[in-house]
Amino acid sequence: MCEYVQNSGFGPRIISSEASDLWNSNWFWTNQFMLEVIFHDRMKKYKCLTNDSLVASAIFVPYYAGLDLRRYLWGFNTSMRDSSGFDLINWLKQKPQWKTMWGKDHFLVSSRIARDFRRKSDRKSDWGSNFRFLPESKNLSMLTIESGPWENDIAVPYPTSFHPSSDDQVLQWQNLMRTQNRPYLFSFAGASRTRQKNSTRKEIIRHCQSSNKLCKLLDCNSVGHECDDPLKLMNLFRSSIFCLQPPGDSLTRRSTFDSILAGCIPVFFHPGSAYTQYLWYLPKNYSNYSVFISATDLKLGKVRIEEKLVTVSKDEVASMREEVIRLIPRIIYGDRRSGVESVEEDAFDLAIKGVLKR
Repeated sequence: MCEYVQNSGFGPRIISSEASDLWNSNWFWTNQFMLEVIFHDRMKKYKCLTNDSLVASAIFVPYYAGLDLRRYLWGFNTSMRDSSGFDLINWLKQKPQWKTMWGKDHFLVSSRIARDFRRKSDRKSDWGSNFRFLPESKNLSMLTIESGPWENDIAVPYPTSFHPSSDDQVLQWQNLMRTQNRPYLFSFAGASRTRQKNSTRKEIIRHCQSSNKLCKLLDCNSVGHECDDPLKLMNLFRSSIFCLQPPGDSLTRRSTFDSILAGCIPVFFHPGSAYTQYLWYLPKNYSNYSVFISATDLKLGKVRIEEKLVTVSKDEVASMREEVIRLIPRIIYGDRRSGVESVEEDAFDLAIKGVLKR
């Protein structure tokens, strides 16, 4: 993971002879687990930051919850997984800032899903830590890549590999996505998840392979880790009208935001993959920017993906694509290291605005 910490958490810059002019200095090999580092760096540059807690509307806790837990997820007992979170809460409780509102004005960021911090028992075989079940932790707000039914967990976008440093760079990218030739009706980048009994991916891959070249598949089971290559993913998504986004290891996927970045209309199979998650970022009327296909209907053979998508008119496609492209500034984490101010609000700005409104 160490190589991804560079460039304030964006990771190494992308340098490729295949990239031509499409990729510039604003593209990085960004790992989703670096969200905490990215957010912390932006917080240090936040224009309304103060060291006086008496005048602060919210208090940021720079605890790298996901990176800390990652060290102990495999092969360690529950005491090891819980220790850092327990120590953090004990430290916070001693601070006068905590006692003002008992932590209700405090917030932190997690690069892992909320469920990873809500282990219900002390059995070693159970997943995650118990951090969010600690009584004091329940008062904290946690910005996380995937929330759950808990009030103080708020979903924010997964980091993509595009980190523009100016509004002009965002506009140039948006205009480029408006003019893309998209020869594929739909595409899917992912693995089959054969171990998951209720996974819809097997059906999705079957539909894609039988679509008479209307679908392009990027198989993440293949050797070479092609799905970890931002260049290959962007080439796939910017060549597609629709991008299939079924649940993976959890309900949400980074791929959703990669597809939005490429101007590709996302197709969801579970409401929890986006509609009940990113309430600060995505339109309430999900039909404006996406297509929904019931996973149950898909498994029962009541719907074929190709037949569903081919019925969407050209005007509807154009309208949805434009809405998707308009979302791009909201779902990216810009590069503010040069100190250049941006007019457009990005994912970080919207997160802070949301926290301050709570």
